[in-house]
Amino acid sequence: MRVEIWSDIACPWCYIGKARFEKGLAAFAHRDEVEVVHRSFELDPHGARGDTRPVIEMLAKKYGRSLDEARAMEERVAANARAEGLGYRTEGRDHGNTFDVHRLLHLAAARGRRSELLDLAYRANFAEERSVFDPAVLVELAVEAGLDEEEARGVLADGTAYADEVRDDEREAAELGANAVPFFVFDRRYGVSGGQPAELFTEALERAWQDREPHPAGGEAPVRHADGAREVPQA
Repeated sequence: MRVEIWSDIACPWCYIGKARFEKGLAAFAHRDEVEVVHRSFELDPHGARGDTRPVIEMLAKKYGRSLDEARAMEERVAANARAEGLGYRTEGRDHGNTFDVHRLLHLAAARGRRSELLDLAYRANFAEERSVFDPAVLVELAVEAGLDEEEARGVLADGTAYADEVRDDEREAAELGANAVPFFVFDRRYGVSGGQPAELFTEALERAWQDREPHPAGGEAPVRHADGAREVPQA
């Protein structure tokens, strides 16, 4: 069974949702038969490359809040992250366009190192004082993930490298009805949006697994929709 996850490295709920999904997957009896595929989605696709601003400032402007209210918003998200055992800095983080990060993640996928780079990029962005919007930092992360340094530099220098792969992921997300992330798709049958509790992810895995197997007398398995889960268009 395949689970596809659309996410953005700048999205805190993607960071949290990934941890919760992995806990839900760990509780699933057939976890060793699940293929997890990470796909690209940009929260700020129209932002200029290299144009960043502090997260607190961005939140205040985006939601029409004061800086203190934006800090309180971040503290609430941080509490959710820390409850999952994740590091989270509420101050000193940047926000910007993540297209280059996604292109590098596609290189990592081609080399079998996407999971490693994704974890490092999340940690750098949310828990460490390392900006994923700095090409030098991205190269460092790529090397830490096991990629060739020169190849990583070459991808970042060539704005067309893996650009089509990123756009294909985003087009597919739109076709599936995803307008926010994280968005989890189970065997192209069910979708779960947001950083849901681990238990809901386990339920979605069990439902998708049940529906992929034959049922007695040719009948179909009853579909029970949990909060946060819905059917998605069939590919």
